[in-house]
Amino acid sequence: QVQLVESGGRLVQAGGSVRLSCAASVSIDRIKDLDWYRQAPGKQRELVAIITTGGIPHYTDSMKGRCTISRDNAKNILVLQMNSLKPEDTAVYYCHATTLGGMSYWGQGTQVTVSS
Repeated sequence: QVQLVESGGRLVQAGGSVRLSCAASVSIDRIKDLDWYRQAPGKQRELVAIITTGGIPHYTDSMKGRCTISRDNAKNILVLQMNSLKPEDTAVYYCHATTLGGMSYWGQGTQVTVSS
């Protein structure tokens, strides 16, 4: 069982930055992939970024060039740094983990609201 707890969501003005963190209840050395998703009101949940066990990041077009995903295996933390935020980035941001055994876990989400 893996518990994921996100933090860092807040109200920010357009053009600002937010740093989201996701704390895992287990050593993330045991986690294959760590991802950030987001879900805006009335829309489907969408992938924002992935980071593999080896620390290789992949970004989707939604925030490519404006965010950085990183993992701190020593602290069991996943981080998403988002810059140049736009009102359309307003969403609940979720941390997601896929273990080496193929199990999938979600955090409860953290709200990011970008005002224009």
